[in-house]
Amino acid sequence: MRKSRFLLTPVLLWLSLFLIVPMLIVVGISFLSRDSLGNIVFSFSLEGYKTFFDPLYLGIYWDTLVLSLLTTVICLLVSYPLAYYIANASPRIQTWGLILITVPFWINFLIRTYAWVLLLRTQGVVNSLLLWVGWIDEPIQMLYTYGAVLLGMVYNFIPFMVLPIYVALEQMDKRLLDAASDLGASRWKAFRHITLPQSKSGIMTGAVLVYVSTSGMFVVTDILGGAKSSMISNIIQSQFLGARNWPFGAALSVIFVATSLVLILLFNRAMQARHQRVGEGR
Repeated sequence: MRKSRFLLTPVLLWLSLFLIVPMLIVVGISFLSRDSLGNIVFSFSLEGYKTFFDPLYLGIYWDTLVLSLLTTVICLLVSYPLAYYIANASPRIQTWGLILITVPFWINFLIRTYAWVLLLRTQGVVNSLLLWVGWIDEPIQMLYTYGAVLLGMVYNFIPFMVLPIYVALEQMDKRLLDAASDLGASRWKAFRHITLPQSKSGIMTGAVLVYVSTSGMFVVTDILGGAKSSMISNIIQSQFLGARNWPFGAALSVIFVATSLVLILLFNRAMQARHQRVGEGR
């Protein structure tokens, strides 16, 4: 027991120093005010939280939640069949599948995102190919749109969904499927009552990773969305670095973290409730 506590001490110190303490500082700044020059004034104020309820910022925050949730759902729909195929393939295909999934991590995130600019811009590869084939008469505006941002998000964060689901499926006891088949269960019934519940942990992990990463992402919206697309993370960045309104930026950060935790807890409870219903229906 003492040995385990001793081993946990460096981890707890690291989390306290680089996670808990900075977050407490941000929370403290969110209740302060600033002067006309942007300097922090140490007087209690709720102005940052009041500003958040402006229709402009509420709309941006709503767009952020919708985009993050939509990205998470699309990543799940695309990643689950891929992870399922890799987990049930031969060892050789599994190896190559995992290599291909992790290849994007070998390239810088910014370079991967800028590559989509070359593909989607008016004189880019996609428009040039469509014009050459004759499917369109003039270039389509694909860059600096909501669809371009969504595409960039899904592309960059699919591996965060595939890998946890693959691990959960790969560790599943395959003998349960053989037993279900011997008892006359169809493939769909076996998938619904055995495979899907067994992969719940991978789905939850992947969903949390994708949602948190996309909701806090501002690089993709800056590059692929331009001035037409903005997320709450872009506003937080501008408040700290451009507008020098640290109390408002800190308030947005606190609201963002609190909302993310609530959504993650709700998702966790929904998955647990579904798992219980599936277990009772067996």
